[in-house]
Amino acid sequence: MLKPCDCVTSLDSEFQGKTIGLIVNPVAGMGGRVGLKGTDGPEILREAMLRGAQPVSGERALLALKRLAASNTPFRLMTGSGELGEDVARSVGLEPIVVYTASPGSSQPDDTRKVALVMAYACVDLLLFAGGDGTARDVLAVVGDRVPILGIPTGVKMYSAVFGTNPENAGHLAARFVAAESSVRFREAEVMDIDEAAMRNDQVSAQLYGYARSPYERHLVQNAKAGSVPNENLALDAACRQIVRQMQAGCLYLLGPGTTTRRVMTELGLPSTLLGVDAVMDGALVGADLNEQTLLRLMEGRETRIIVGVLGGHGSLFGRGNQQISAEIIRRTGREHIIVVTSMDKLLSLDAGCLRVDTGDAEVDGMLSGHIRVHTAPDRSVFFRVRT
Repeated sequence: MLKPCDCVTSLDSEFQGKTIGLIVNPVAGMGGRVGLKGTDGPEILREAMLRGAQPVSGERALLALKRLAASNTPFRLMTGSGELGEDVARSVGLEPIVVYTASPGSSQPDDTRKVALVMAYACVDLLLFAGGDGTARDVLAVVGDRVPILGIPTGVKMYSAVFGTNPENAGHLAARFVAAESSVRFREAEVMDIDEAAMRNDQVSAQLYGYARSPYERHLVQNAKAGSVPNENLALDAACRQIVRQMQAGCLYLLGPGTTTRRVMTELGLPSTLLGVDAVMDGALVGADLNEQTLLRLMEGRETRIIVGVLGGHGSLFGRGNQQISAEIIRRTGREHIIVVTSMDKLLSLDAGCLRVDTGDAEVDGMLSGHIRVHTAPDRSVFFRVRT
């Protein structure tokens, strides 16, 4: 069994502030833009790298740590060596206590579990991790309900309720926790994950892995993905039929993942990729399960529209499960050419009362913020608030 290292057992017991543990999964999210729907397993990671995937977790963890580092309340930070957290912590001027050093050739999930175990031994007050649902599973499996956890969203799959709505809000919530603000409370948050192999075969196989104790403020953290209500189907089908009737000749349509956009493809009489991004023009399928670079090539010289649904529970438009539709694609398309379709029931069920965007680009997130038209039935739409 892994034992607590000397640097943990010799920590200054006189320190009165909070101790935060930080774990960065350096490969989380690499599969998103290249259309791999995750990076679970060494073979998929190699494929992501062959497709030109770039690390994103360090940059997104940096956004969270900038907020945390600005806290006026002293705190102590524990982390792993190098890209496991030390590098990003030092880059924002923090002096972390390195409590774990990865062995050459060790696997990322193994490192996550080992450093989480060290932090559990050290009784950190909050474990802040940068990753996706797979990372959340690894952390929960080790710490259980002994240590509160909070996720910096950096993965492809982020269905669990332990994540901040974006990296900045995760850091902001951690800073408020450090300051012991009374508005910060705890809840039992679902940790869920979807089988990546099933996803690549266009099947959704979700599983609840447990509940984690997690800090909560309504507008700073997301809820777990919600299911559909059967009675909403007729109005949604009719809305999708109207969208199809209004499609313009010579215009490229990019359809995001999900069962709502699949209804549009069904009305067109076309096959669809449930968990990928498809492209349609003049009633014909011009590409299925496309990555960011292929989408950008298809857009060249063509007027483009994006059709997306709403990720129930989260209320997410962009940045959860559809990273192929990147900030650059959204920028080139333009806000006025984004078609949002979902049911009124789903909008009313959103705990935060708004839609969320987390594209990784502050300028694009700002462009999307405000109120956007959401189609809920034929000739019926509402303007719903969008925020980061």
